[in-house]
Amino acid sequence: MAATPIGHCISHFIEADSTKYNILGATRHTLYTNNQRYNNFCSLSMNGCQSREPRTPVGLTETRTFPAVSTPAMAMECLSSAVNELGLDPPEFGSGIIRLEVPIEEQIEAIDWLRGQQHSQHLPRCFFSGRRRRKSQKRINGNCFSYPPSPSSSLTENDLLFGYDTINHDSSLVSVAGLGSAVFFRHLTPFSLHDWRSIKRFLSKKCPLIRAYGAIRFDALANVSSEWEDFGSFYFMIPQVEFNEFEESSMLVTTIAWDESLSCTFTKAVQALQSTLRQVSSNIVKLRKEVPNTSILSSNNVPNKKMWDFGVNRALKMINKNNSPLTKVVLARSSIIRTSPDVDPLAWLATLQVEGENAYQFCLQPPDAPSFIGNTPEQLFHRKNFDIYSEAMAGTRARGDSKALDLQIALDLLSSSKDDKEFSIVRECIRRKLEGVCSTILVEPEKTIRKLTRVQHLYARLRGRLRSEDDEFDILSSLHPTPAVCGFPTEEARVLIAETEMFDRGMYAGPVGWFGGGESEFAVGIRSALLQKGVGALIYAGTGIVEGSSSSQEWDELELKTSQFTKLMKLEMISSNTKKAMLSEK
Repeated sequence: MAATPIGHCISHFIEADSTKYNILGATRHTLYTNNQRYNNFCSLSMNGCQSREPRTPVGLTETRTFPAVSTPAMAMECLSSAVNELGLDPPEFGSGIIRLEVPIEEQIEAIDWLRGQQHSQHLPRCFFSGRRRRKSQKRINGNCFSYPPSPSSSLTENDLLFGYDTINHDSSLVSVAGLGSAVFFRHLTPFSLHDWRSIKRFLSKKCPLIRAYGAIRFDALANVSSEWEDFGSFYFMIPQVEFNEFEESSMLVTTIAWDESLSCTFTKAVQALQSTLRQVSSNIVKLRKEVPNTSILSSNNVPNKKMWDFGVNRALKMINKNNSPLTKVVLARSSIIRTSPDVDPLAWLATLQVEGENAYQFCLQPPDAPSFIGNTPEQLFHRKNFDIYSEAMAGTRARGDSKALDLQIALDLLSSSKDDKEFSIVRECIRRKLEGVCSTILVEPEKTIRKLTRVQHLYARLRGRLRSEDDEFDILSSLHPTPAVCGFPTEEARVLIAETEMFDRGMYAGPVGWFGGGESEFAVGIRSALLQKGVGALIYAGTGIVEGSSSSQEWDELELKTSQFTKLMKLEMISSNTKKAMLSEK
């Protein structure tokens, strides 16, 4: 359990000089803790996982908010001036983190700001967008539609469209883009309690928007392939420069983190931030949310259809074996796509946003590494103080071309015994895991339809009350992996996956999201891809295998899930000589 900070928090506001930005013109939220001072030198990239005392919070945690300006260029000028002045007056603490933020009186999309940073390609970057909230759903007899329906219920398409609402943790924050790392957290060993504490020591409830964004591997025990090496077993970053998109405004942010016990002084941290700021542009590149002009040169599935059939049939034999504990396993496929021209990860992600208003969008890229992007509908958990939320989702069908067909498909999914078995395994497993850390659990609805643009799923929502906020690590380690992406029982399914799959999942199907002081939120990294310039894209998708599964039908489900990516490209018929020439240019 983390040590209780010794000190106090102060907050005040002083009007800024109208002709010059000054750090004294900021609203401050400051937390001081007693901490030992160290005298070492700083590396420009501080890995917070190397902390020897992760239970001890950093000595200073502070947020300074400046008066609002009208443009990103003015916000940049303000922050550059503030950072320069801050460097002349170092705090009397051996460790700390300071967030400087300037509101902008215009809503600018965070992904457009990140796209404008063309001259900072070697810096780490991240993007995270929560699910957009929707209007309340139509109800039957005061409740969400569930199965079986009441005999007197009159079902319409709207009754089956579950208009869930995400938790109102910061109602106006839409998305966050980050560039450079004030502090990062990476290790080759599995994510541990020590690593979680190392992240949390830089976070505070008093500064809720200081967050660490990142992802964790699906299976930390599996061998790491070359394309995933830069991510380690996990990778999180607190950005040096950050752009926050709100519902009606924006905010440009810089963050300075230092810890002399990690050989990083305040002065060196300021110098590193100044170097990053010199590479940041105030240009906004408006991304077109339409299909980019990209052609597929080659496409290869791992496994191919023949090997997929073999793997599924082998899994079914194990599931159907007498006294076998295995009831479900999720097998995945990696589709290797070569394109012309190279796919821009952010342009691809912006296009996915059109059909992803009910999904999380994310992009994570360590320095000079591939980009891991995704458009995932599945929440792993959301915690705010003692309240914890999670979701169960399984079973997949396409959307219908008409309302009547869409309704019939939804009813077929709800009445399918095979899909009900798969879904019930997921829901009850999550319920049991939450019961281990919660005093109360509520599941509502028990079973309904979750409709996305191209597909629909069986869905349930779970809510619990934590016994302790420090149970957050236990929640993460117990909920991941869920039966929706691994199987049940977990260990038996994980071993079978490792024996069957011929590729490294990496962060695919792993937790992706953020930690904050009193809040955290993680999605499941499905419907995702790994993109690297000059190499192409690896598109991942998986499907649950239970008793009654058909390898051909499951293959069709993989095609449906990857279509949200492949539909953005076109397969052109070109001569073999032209194809060879285009590939050789890469």
